[in-house]
Amino acid sequence: MSIFGSMKTAVSGMNAQANRLSTVADNIANVNTTGYKSVSTAFSSLVLPSSSGNYNSGGVQTSVRQSVSAQGDLSYTTSSYDLAISGDGFFIVQSPDGVPVLTRAGDFTKDDEGNLVNGAGYKLMGYSYDSGAPAVVVNGFSGLVPVNVAQSGLTAIASTSGTFSGNLDSGAEIATGNLPLSNATPMTADTKQISMVGYDKLGNTVQYDFYFTKTAVTTPPPATGAASTWQVAVFRHADAASGGTTSFPYTYAAPATTAVVGSGTMEFDATGKLVTGGSLAINDPVTTGSIAMDLTGFTQLASDFAGKGTPNGQAASPVDSVTIGKDGTVSAMYADGTSKALYRIPLATVASPDNMTLMSGNVYSANGTSGVTVTGFPQTNGFGTIQSGAIEGSNVDLAGELTEMIESQRSYTANSKVFQTGSDIMDVLVNLKR
Repeated sequence: MSIFGSMKTAVSGMNAQANRLSTVADNIANVNTTGYKSVSTAFSSLVLPSSSGNYNSGGVQTSVRQSVSAQGDLSYTTSSYDLAISGDGFFIVQSPDGVPVLTRAGDFTKDDEGNLVNGAGYKLMGYSYDSGAPAVVVNGFSGLVPVNVAQSGLTAIASTSGTFSGNLDSGAEIATGNLPLSNATPMTADTKQISMVGYDKLGNTVQYDFYFTKTAVTTPPPATGAASTWQVAVFRHADAASGGTTSFPYTYAAPATTAVVGSGTMEFDATGKLVTGGSLAINDPVTTGSIAMDLTGFTQLASDFAGKGTPNGQAASPVDSVTIGKDGTVSAMYADGTSKALYRIPLATVASPDNMTLMSGNVYSANGTSGVTVTGFPQTNGFGTIQSGAIEGSNVDLAGELTEMIESQRSYTANSKVFQTGSDIMDVLVNLKR
């Protein structure tokens, strides 16, 4: 046995315990850091070849392990911009130099430009709704932009689509007088009218009058195909006649050539199911807009006439607040009660989160050991949910860290005693020569 070898073994033991104490110090220092994931020290032995009757002491080496995949406790706050992830996934954030990285630290606030930035200065990234509902890029960060919640002024959205659903009474009489499409008086009494409000590009409300009139019935009804036919005509309510007992005739002015802004034919089978005519386009010459209406929700059953219209669009209204949903949708809430989707916040993960590279600012980057980054939306494909008004605390167990500190101190002291004993033996050998 080599005395020098035992002293070197003791030195490696002291170095290992010093590393252990370093991880304990890091954990204790970050016990209140949002989204911090604790680190620990793993020990492995180093064995040197030994001959029979002569043992050569080796040593010990350490490696640092991360508990990135362990969830921290959620605590609730008064800020809707504070975000926590319940379940798997990481926020995608951008460093000041423009590099996208991952983090669980969701203590976001608005900076001077309105971007959401966490306590370490990283910007939250998301997909914009400027070009419609976004689609996620599963294997990269293309298309991501900083989430900006600085919404001010008035916003108006023109109606471009809508749905109209309801029931047309199967017992209604076939019209015998002037049909609504003729825009003439006297108008047949065998027609049903209901109105819907849309919005033009300036946020003005535009009311449209829908007329439903039964025009034909096939008797007996065929086994397949249409059994009843209804005509649909749409007019601008602002063009309706005034001062009389009817809205007809509706007026119009150039560039329009007719008062009718939309028309179609709906055909129902013998069971009251709509078979053709499930769509209708409103082409308004005044607002120079087109609204695609979905009529597939209509039935023809033995019940009273009923209908309801739900177009998209929005009247001119100021932004009241910005909310973030569990699915990551960032929406502007307007004073009139309507909302508009602005961004969709994605989450990302890797096959082995505990092996990601830890960087300053409590952020992580993928590497060859952790696996490639996979991106998706919250509540889909195994990703967790986003909780607004909450933050995830560190997953550090303070009592456990203090216990680790005591064990590390005692182990360090014991290794130092081995070194000291080896030093005393060396003194004895040196003194033999004297």
